[in-house]
Amino acid sequence: MTDQDIRWQQRFAQFEKAYLLLQQAIEIETPSIIERAGLVQFYERSFEHACELLKDHARVQGLTVVSPRVAIKEACRSGLLTAPRQWEIALQKQTQTRMVYEEKIAVEVEGQISDLYLPLLEELHSTFSKKLFEKAEVLQ
Repeated sequence: MTDQDIRWQQRFAQFEKAYLLLQQAIEIETPSIIERAGLVQFYERSFEHACELLKDHARVQGLTVVSPRVAIKEACRSGLLTAPRQWEIALQKQTQTRMVYEEKIAVEVEGQISDLYLPLLEELHSTFSKKLFEKAEVLQ
């Protein structure tokens, strides 16, 4: 196993921690502004780790990936991700999540995370969970 193989697996572990916290935060039915800010923070971390995971995985494939946008495009091209337009929108909207101190924007962002972006992260989690499982089976 190469250092690059290990790196994407470590990055997946970081992504998974943030993603699981995001899932818990999404389940809060009527979040306070503080809880909503936490939810947005977990989303930001999940998305950042997702992009880094895609970059690290692309490097294993021998690709040079220098930005989240390129990592997303390569992952879509290779079939790792199935919703290229939604990923591109998520990347563009990432700056909006930094405005959670404004209640109206925070509520809007919460809805977008729940309805639009969480399914993207769920798909990524599922895909890489399978990859990790397959890797473990090969090593046995």
